[in-house]
Amino acid sequence: MQSNFETMTVTELKSYALSHRHEVEPLRELYRRRTPDAEAVWFQAPQTPEEEEQQIKVIQQVIMNKGITKNF
Repeated sequence: MQSNFETMTVTELKSYALSHRHEVEPLRELYRRRTPDAEAVWFQAPQTPEEEEQQIKVIQQVIMNKGITKNF
């Protein structure tokens, strides 16, 4: 019996994929749901300690705005 992967939450789908490692379809569904690179935030490597400090502040703000963590 095949599960309906489209109706599963991401958490349910990850759990299913981990417990059924031989199946490819749950992995395809997880991949389909990923965040596109167009929504990603890209940063260049800092060249100086000052740039690094500024970039850390910007990255922290981006993380807070995306709601990734509340206690950053």
